[in-house]
Amino acid sequence: MWPLDTPNAPSPTRWSALQSGPEAAAEYRKRFLDLEEAGTDIHGEARFVTTLAPPPSRVLDAGCGFGRVASKLTRLGHTAIGVDADEHLIELAREDADTRFFVADLSTLNLRAEQEFHCVVMAGNVVPYLADGTLAAVLERLSSHLAPGGYLVAGFGLSGSALPENAAPVSLRVYDRLAEAAGLSFINRYATWDREPFVAGGSYAVSVHRRTGG
Repeated sequence: MWPLDTPNAPSPTRWSALQSGPEAAAEYRKRFLDLEEAGTDIHGEARFVTTLAPPPSRVLDAGCGFGRVASKLTRLGHTAIGVDADEHLIELAREDADTRFFVADLSTLNLRAEQEFHCVVMAGNVVPYLADGTLAAVLERLSSHLAPGGYLVAGFGLSGSALPENAAPVSLRVYDRLAEAAGLSFINRYATWDREPFVAGGSYAVSVHRRTGG
């Protein structure tokens, strides 16, 4: 495995307050596997990233969970890495031997090698599940791992939507302001991973920012 600098234990996230342990991780994965078996498309995020940064691109799946997006990106021809603070989800993700996964706190993330990515993606409501007060640090750390001109893509539910239990809404105004402070310029915003147009007052947003200088 590539060396990873994780000097401190991950900050408690809102996700960890909702569920933890191997049984909870397995149940979370099973929900997605059941959806896929029933015919639901669960790979919209990976397709979105692929149109934005065609393979072979280096992609960081930040808050990767059990590796659903990162593993699909690998199969699409990318070099994908997944990081998540939940060690039990990462244990499941590592069943995919073709993709590298690490336990890491996004607010202190420091990949010592191969650290420039063409795209970083945060899917699955990573943003509203972050540890309280860490969004600015997370955006700064993710921006620092992007190559000049690299993309940061984040999809998450907004205030007024049916956010999952224990999630904390983040306004797009705050998100954009902190992204700009982290050296990221706004590119576009969509209502879904299938690029449906975003309308003010919508319940979900997929935001695309780009590292300044690219």
